[in-house]
Amino acid sequence: MASGTDSALGEILAGVARGQFPPADGGTTVVAQPTPRDAGVLAFTAHSVIFLDEDEEWIRDALARTDADPLGASMNPGFLAALMARTGRSMNCVDLLTCAPALPGRPPLALREIEDPDHPRVARALKFRDEVRVWAVDGGVLVLGRGVAGRWEVAVELDEAARGQGLGVQLALAGRHLVPDAVVWAQQSPGNARSVRTFQAAGFRPVGSEALLVAH
Repeated sequence: MASGTDSALGEILAGVARGQFPPADGGTTVVAQPTPRDAGVLAFTAHSVIFLDEDEEWIRDALARTDADPLGASMNPGFLAALMARTGRSMNCVDLLTCAPALPGRPPLALREIEDPDHPRVARALKFRDEVRVWAVDGGVLVLGRGVAGRWEVAVELDEAARGQGLGVQLALAGRHLVPDAVVWAQQSPGNARSVRTFQAAGFRPVGSEALLVAH
């Protein structure tokens, strides 16, 4: 599968990682899917990006029919439902999209790389990412892989007994050391305040919101 790194969406994401966002003009940019797997909607400050191999005129008409503030129309439930009905895809939730620059050297946390495709976090990663690698410590795991447009994405999972001890922040920081790129991305459900705080404490900054359309 092509990584999508050189796609139009990949260029937009690379700019966002450098702090160069689409213009805050209330507009919507429609680009092709970087891969057959990856489709969805990104919302930045007063500008949205829809990456979907679908008729652009239909997309813009559906946005115009949405009974919502134009600045938020792309993430309106009515519009997202229309996209799902049109494409036959589903959606999990609207995530907070964050990123952080890579850090030099090895992570200070002692990690052991494992292969455990049955771990729930790993199984989920394999559905949405390529080149997945997994590291473990007592009480948690770190998953790294290539997701939308080939970007490197990190996720962490903690055992319940290990929560509240700073391990999540250490694992998220470790992801910044392990990523083989200049930047690493992570998504958090906005309602999962604990996860949001963890990644922000590890230096990940919010850049937008993301709704992925999942093919069955």
